[in-house]
Amino acid sequence: MKAVILAAGEGTRLRPLTLTRPKHLFPIAGKPLLEHTIRALKNTGINEVLIVVGYLKEKIIETLGNGEKFGIKIVYTEQPTVLGTAHAASLAEKFVNNQPFLLINGDVITKETTYQGLKSKFEKEKPDAILAIIQVPDPAKYGIVKTEKDNVTKILEKPVQTSPSDCVNAGIYAFSPQIFEAIRQTEKSERGEYEITDSIQILINQKKTILAYRITSYWFDIGHPWDLLDANKTLIKDAEPKIEGEVEKRVTIIPPVHISKNTTIRSGTYIKGPVHIGENCEVGPNSYIRECTTIGNKCHVGNACEIKNTIILDGTNVAHLSYVGDSIIGENVNLGAGTITANLRLDEKCVVTPVKGEKVDTGRRKLGAMIGDNVKTGIGTTIMPGVKIGPNSLIGPNINLWNDVPENSLVIEKQKLEIKKIDTDTVLED
Repeated sequence: MKAVILAAGEGTRLRPLTLTRPKHLFPIAGKPLLEHTIRALKNTGINEVLIVVGYLKEKIIETLGNGEKFGIKIVYTEQPTVLGTAHAASLAEKFVNNQPFLLINGDVITKETTYQGLKSKFEKEKPDAILAIIQVPDPAKYGIVKTEKDNVTKILEKPVQTSPSDCVNAGIYAFSPQIFEAIRQTEKSERGEYEITDSIQILINQKKTILAYRITSYWFDIGHPWDLLDANKTLIKDAEPKIEGEVEKRVTIIPPVHISKNTTIRSGTYIKGPVHIGENCEVGPNSYIRECTTIGNKCHVGNACEIKNTIILDGTNVAHLSYVGDSIIGENVNLGAGTITANLRLDEKCVVTPVKGEKVDTGRRKLGAMIGDNVKTGIGTTIMPGVKIGPNSLIGPNINLWNDVPENSLVIEKQKLEIKKIDTDTVLED
């Protein structure tokens, strides 16, 4: 059985993080999202994968290559215009060569046991299709799947009304080649796209055998920046703990912690796992790296910094006396000394942040900053909860940042200073 991964979308709800990279490459627990999926497929017995690319396709192809480093064959096809999941799936018809295959949304991440169970069930029962489904607390945000026993009876795409089921479409499927004929019969949805769920509904209406496979392990749909933090928190616990770098005396490490080669942890630093630190980094002295933090390669965390539940990408510098909590920091960012990311509202309500022009309740009581690539902050910068800073922006010193900053922006505050001559022999008066 082959697999097809859909990875053509722009990930607009994850901006500014996706202005410079496809979301499918965003690192989670030290590896790009797609790499987690590919390794899981390899361990499932899948040896050939087609990735449907589009937005920033060159970066995906450059990062994953032909799959040789994963022990799997990877080929690519382009979806030049995003016309929906059914249209993207149709591009795989020649690749699967009239054989059953797995179809996976490139922005979902789950344990390899999900793919193993789905594949095993398809091979055993030989239905026309299987949908992976999962129970979630707020199903109205997803495509709802109604079932009778093990059979899928109806799919509702993000219904507005009260949800008739708490099981949602997990974006992972096993298909027989019949799906391609259903795709050819599929009409555009209200969003102007060809939806694979509509194609599946056609098969249901034709009385084909469509089964459900219930996911019992973790599952994440990476739709917003804070979803990355949730996924990182779970996956980092499964990462292999290993100390390959140099750890100076008087460093405290509470496992599980992974410190990669050519990385130095300076004296007085306290690391409480799970934590992943990449290659060629320097941390400390006297820094505090807290749970669920992932630090990329070639990063520097200076003296007396505190990092908590945060993803930091390659080449970033966090200068001394800074605090970064519940945040996502892009590549080649320089946080000036004393930069603080606030992560908790004074009223302790959930953090609200704009997404595509609308205010969105993140559902998170704690959420810090989301900072794009190549951003620089001056000394003493404070960033309020949920604020996003676009790539290549410069934030001047002593700025208290309450609102989002677009890419390629300069934020400064000009003060009116009064300078007087003083007589050191007299008392200074106003």
